Amino acid sequence: MNFALIGRQLSHSYSQNLFDEHFAGSGHTYSLVEIDDLDDLRPTVERLHLDGFNVTIPYKVDILPLLDDIDDAAREIGAVNTVKVQRTAGRLVLKGFNTDSAAFAQTISQFEEQNKSFNITGALILGTGGAARAVAYALSSLGIGHSLVSRAPHGDRQIDYETAYSLASERTLIVNATPVGMFPNCGQSPWQRPDLLGPRHFCYDLIYNPSPTRFLQEAALRGATTSDGLAMLHLQAHKAWKIWDLE
Repeated sequence: MNFALIGRQLSHSYSQNLFDEHFAGSGHTYSLVEIDDLDDLRPTVERLHLDGFNVTIPYKVDILPLLDDIDDAAREIGAVNTVKVQRTAGRLVLKGFNTDSAAFAQTISQFEEQNKSFNITGALILGTGGAARAVAYALSSLGIGHSLVSRAPHGDRQIDYETAYSLASERTLIVNATPVGMFPNCGQSPWQRPDLLGPRHFCYDLIYNPSPTRFLQEAALRGATTSDGLAMLHLQAHKAWKIWDLE
């Protein structure tokens, strides 16, 4: 069986190494596939004979109208990162799922179990894209209040960065769900006020390459607890394998 990660720029991704290790000796393949436009999606799936694929930046939201079916949770989240491919009477059928949200929720639950004295009083989610939507859905499932932070906010759920900085003293979980700071732009950070961070904060960056990111480095210097996105990557991959009937 053939699988892939589909996105626009994939030089940062560890997914192929992760799946190659899991697939060792099985005959299954996993490849990184860069496409410039989602118009190329179905021709790419056909050409590579894919049985399933993961989706990453910038297509997690834009892919939704191109799918034949969407899992209820993924539809509510408004983002898809895993697609199961079926062929029925010669017709290609694509069904979308979101494994990011459940994986993120699992890492937060594990953190709370291991750090019982840490009090998550609310969250700031940096970003408004597909990853941020998955994080927001996960936090809602855990009963943790949150706001989405954007440079150009719109709607009731979004705030700007100045408002976020004013809330930093009362929101103890800060999640970077943007690509800012990802390889190769390692010197960047989405959070411009590290002076507002301290031991009361848990700073979580979905980026795992590099690790730590500048955001996490600056948070750690001020005593914050930090985590990159590598554990979440592994957990969402396991959930994708189940969707693809590999476990």
